[in-house]
Amino acid sequence: MRLLKKEKVRYIIYLHLLMLFYSMGAVCSKWASGYEVLSVRFIALYAIVLLILGVYAILWQQILKKMSLITAYANKAVTVIWGMVWGMVFFKEQLCLNHVIGAVIIILGVCFIVSEEES
Repeated sequence: MRLLKKEKVRYIIYLHLLMLFYSMGAVCSKWASGYEVLSVRFIALYAIVLLILGVYAILWQQILKKMSLITAYANKAVTVIWGMVWGMVFFKEQLCLNHVIGAVIIILGVCFIVSEEES
C-alpha cells in the first residue's frame, strides 16, 4: 500500500486535523467536570464527548485504510501538544520548560517515524 508523496502528505494533514478534533473531547470533559454530575450541562458536554469519540473512531478507521498503523499511531502523540495548547487557551494553564521539551521530543519522534517510512 504505497501512497504517492502528495497523497501521503494529504492523509497526514487529515490525520492531524482528526487529532485536533479528537483533542477537543478532553476539553469538553474538563469543562464538564466543573458542573454537578448529571446536571443538564454535564450531560450535554459528555454527549459531545461521545459524539467526538464516535466520529473519531469512524474517521480513524478510514485513515488506517490509507496509511500504516505505525505512522498513524506515532502521529497520535500530537494530541498531547494540542492538550497543552487547549490548556493555555481555554483554562489559562502555564507552560513550563519541561512541557516545551516534551513537545519538541514528540514532534521529532513523529518526524522520525514519518521519514523512516519514506525509506
